[in-house]
Amino acid sequence: MDQTLKKAEFRLFTVIWNQLQDQQTPKLHLHMAQWLEYAYTAGDKNLLLMAFRSAGKSTLVGLFAAWLLYQNPNIRILVLAADHALAKKMVRNVKRIIERHPLTKPLKPKDIDQWAADRFTVTRDQELRDPSVLARGISANMTGSRADIVICDDVEVPNTCDSPQKREDLRERLAEIPYVLTAGGTQIYVGTPHDYYSIYADTPRTEIGEERCFLDGFKRLSIPLLDEQGKSVWPERYTPDTIAEFKASHGQNKFDSQMMLRAVNIKNARLDPEALHFYDASHEYDSFIHQMFIGSQRMMSVSAWWDPSFGSAHGDDSVLAIVFIGQDGDYYVHHLEYLKIDPNDDADEATQQCRIVAKLCKEHRIPRMNIEANGIGKFLPQILRKEMDKEGAQTHVNDKHSTKNKSARILEAFDTVLAARKLHIHKKICETPFIMQMREWQPGKSSCKDDALDAIAGALAAEPYRIEQIRPKGSYSWTQSGKTHKVKDDWNV
Repeated sequence: MDQTLKKAEFRLFTVIWNQLQDQQTPKLHLHMAQWLEYAYTAGDKNLLLMAFRSAGKSTLVGLFAAWLLYQNPNIRILVLAADHALAKKMVRNVKRIIERHPLTKPLKPKDIDQWAADRFTVTRDQELRDPSVLARGISANMTGSRADIVICDDVEVPNTCDSPQKREDLRERLAEIPYVLTAGGTQIYVGTPHDYYSIYADTPRTEIGEERCFLDGFKRLSIPLLDEQGKSVWPERYTPDTIAEFKASHGQNKFDSQMMLRAVNIKNARLDPEALHFYDASHEYDSFIHQMFIGSQRMMSVSAWWDPSFGSAHGDDSVLAIVFIGQDGDYYVHHLEYLKIDPNDDADEATQQCRIVAKLCKEHRIPRMNIEANGIGKFLPQILRKEMDKEGAQTHVNDKHSTKNKSARILEAFDTVLAARKLHIHKKICETPFIMQMREWQPGKSSCKDDALDAIAGALAAEPYRIEQIRPKGSYSWTQSGKTHKVKDDWNV
């Protein structure tokens, strides 16, 4: 074989293949080919290639796998995808390239047993247990497999990321890859984001517990459909009319996600977290003037709502929300508590939860606590009052019965304050599922978790304990009016 061709770079390898297929090689593909080759030969072990839908990235990575075998027939490649059929599709493509590409034809083995649809072994010098290329769905058992290169081709699709549990499962499965890789092995991710909580996001999602983004440290190439000037990077295929038609038929969110590679929620979510304000100030009570402050802002009233639940591991969570109303008329969601019990505590679950609520009421000087008394809630007010007394919390317990549909309650509570941009959220609440529930909640969808939304909606909708009201006997006095009164006297000074 010609020694010049034997050392052909990947771009030339790609051009030769496209010529055999009577196809042109767009600049877009040459750019991706050059990046893959340079990054790999430079020793970068963790690579992420993101390109818009139908950009041909999977086809190009299939060519790259064939080129890698052409360079070194002894390497082992594991192809992971959202399911086995998708992984098998790439392996079949790599096998077809090796059969037909003039630079790789000698790699085809004589033994047909080594040439299956989802795995094959090329002619190589070393005797290795694992095949040259193997296809696996992300949910398949990878124990015992070894690979020098793992290609994750579209592991994130709607079926693997459309719920918090699926996203968690996906991350757990991908975390197994280092145990499959040989020392010095390479991971290559190829895909497009399908969710705000995408594995491809370039910033950590703190509300799901990320301290750093999932693919932190990966060398990235991101190619959205439109460049910085708003022009198509593949004008031969994606004309202005084609792009406008996509936007019209799929919507802006899906266009941003699939074509512009922005990690956004493509669902038709109803509540927009972008309308929120965030703050990091603590609450402080001035005992001299009997006023409550968050930062420098004086609070005029407060509303607290507890939506109780037992056995939350298998159903709804038990959530307490505390919302202050400032002198500026804005709402401050200051605390959101997911009530957890101690299995080693001898007290029953109801008592344990009531103790936590009582402590929070005392800490935040809550004059009145609203507890949703539907279902199990009807048994809790008396227990809660008892724990309030033990804790020394001067809080009136008010049991409330909800008759409205939950979706309607949430919409009514959030719509106005979000539209007016009057809702402030303490940053520590970003560590709870609240923001995630906002992004994904759709009215009437039973599959959408909404416990945090429901608790905050209850606090927003409950009549706040305002300064004009007469406080219950023994309750906190900071929400009392600060009006000045004149009194006649007969003192001579």
